[in-house]
Amino acid sequence: MLDFLPVFPRSVVAFVVVLGVLVFVHELGHYLAARWRGVHVEAFSIGFGRALFSWTDRLGTVWMIAWVPLGGYVKLHGQERPEDVPDEVRARWRQGHTFHEKSVLSRAIVVAAGPIANFALAIVLFFALFAAIGRPVTLAEIGEVLPGSAAAQAGLLAGDRVVGIDSTTIQRFEEIQRIVQANPGRQIVLHVVRADSPRDLVAVPESVVSAGGKPTGRLGVRGGRTAFEPVSVGEAMIGGVTQTWDITVQTLEGVWAMIVHSKGGDDLGGPLRIAEMSGQVATLGFSSMVSFVALLSVNLGLINLFPIPVLDGGHLMFFLAEALRGRPLSNRAQDYGYRAGFALLVGLFVFATWNDLSHIGVFRWFATLIG
Repeated sequence: MLDFLPVFPRSVVAFVVVLGVLVFVHELGHYLAARWRGVHVEAFSIGFGRALFSWTDRLGTVWMIAWVPLGGYVKLHGQERPEDVPDEVRARWRQGHTFHEKSVLSRAIVVAAGPIANFALAIVLFFALFAAIGRPVTLAEIGEVLPGSAAAQAGLLAGDRVVGIDSTTIQRFEEIQRIVQANPGRQIVLHVVRADSPRDLVAVPESVVSAGGKPTGRLGVRGGRTAFEPVSVGEAMIGGVTQTWDITVQTLEGVWAMIVHSKGGDDLGGPLRIAEMSGQVATLGFSSMVSFVALLSVNLGLINLFPIPVLDGGHLMFFLAEALRGRPLSNRAQDYGYRAGFALLVGLFVFATWNDLSHIGVFRWFATLIG
């Protein structure tokens, strides 16, 4: 898939396609919720800036594709505060169809619908993959042993198949992870098969601090081959929900670890990293690309729910305050909140872009050039 293109054009094309799908679904959630709650939608745009082409539907909504494919937006009728627009603009508002005059619940539904649509997309994509090709299962084979790790000290080698740990039979790599994580610093016996020859290896998982601040075991191995086991339609649907939930929990744990324990900041990526990964995944086949889109969709939904003003989660935070107080926060408080949120997002964008440039070796190349 797209492997006929050179690396850079492939990454750009894959990035635009992936981002376009995610943004369209996110904004479609806002659009459908607005229609449901009786809010007129003035514009639905994929991308920013001048429109490459556009059309107007029978309801008066302008649909457009803009020339900067780095996001999108839905323009709600009367989304501005009445005091922020001139009289001639307010005079053109359609009474009963403006966003600001709807109830707190209706406004919250419209705002929350975007992230919810991203989670729904992930569930549908995972369901379709599981129903079509089966649920992926990582076999209990060792794909890689990290140098100096507990696994290396125990004599474990890539290609070893783990059939048991102590008295527990092992069939999947996830079962190895679960037992190892539960035994930090404790001796375990690995029953492995190497070249059709069984043997026992004694290992002591390294004790590390998890995202929740508790010690967890680490063996220092990566999984090997992945197999697909057939599942029924019902199991595929449950698997889609479960997979989406698992990714959500893992992402939140990673964010918590970065905030509380100052770990993993170097792994924070931005648009350049996503573009690079999009190009790489595009060469692995359609199923890999679909899984990648589902993964990014979960992350996009989560990010937008963070309680940062400017993001959907920030708006929901203001709506919650309005519901509790019986009146909106003051304009000054909201303005300060939006400015702080915007500054935070700019800082995160700069940090992520710096990580991206470091990851792809731009700084090393520049140092070599001037050296």
